[in-house]
Amino acid sequence: MVAPATLSLRPCAAVAPPRAARPTALAGFAPATRPRPALAVSCPPRHFSSLRRAVAVDSDQQGSAEPPEQKKGPKTYYFLVANAKFMLDEEEHFQEQLAEKLRNYAERDKERDFWLVVEPKFLDRFPNITKRLKRPAAALVSTDGNWITFMKLRLDRVLADQFDAESVEEALASNPVELKFEKPEKWTAPYPKYEFGWWEPFLPPKASNGTA
Repeated sequence: MVAPATLSLRPCAAVAPPRAARPTALAGFAPATRPRPALAVSCPPRHFSSLRRAVAVDSDQQGSAEPPEQKKGPKTYYFLVANAKFMLDEEEHFQEQLAEKLRNYAERDKERDFWLVVEPKFLDRFPNITKRLKRPAAALVSTDGNWITFMKLRLDRVLADQFDAESVEEALASNPVELKFEKPEKWTAPYPKYEFGWWEPFLPPKASNGTA
């Protein structure tokens, strides 16, 4: 018969004393001391940009004065001029060129900056031009100098110059005149002749085309 097994428990090893309880020095030596690590505390930077922006906006709204409006000076107008019969009754394709430009402006929603002026008053400033003109005269006027230069090359037999005016009404003022063009006995061009009055959509507003 086998003897019953017996379980014997050994005593557990003594728990190691805490570091503070251990001897820290040997005989004859000064106790060693460890420097305590420095405690580093990092504080996130505070952002004041929004505060500065709010203060700046508030300061601008309350303390800054609006700049005074600049006084508008005279505007430069460029023109081509010839006798009205040549410009309005004889010049080939002139109507199509103006109509195409007007259509282009309408598609781009661009403000119109060109006009036809019959017997313009500004011609009184140019005696050297008026003495070379047959009357009545017609002028193509625009604030676009580059386009006027281009049109001068297309029309050829015209005179060109420029002037300054304080307002569009002053620039486009005209003298009243009645236009009459004789119809040619025989029309040989491959395209139909211009209808009388085709230029009316290109005249200035009535306020600008008066005698003032």
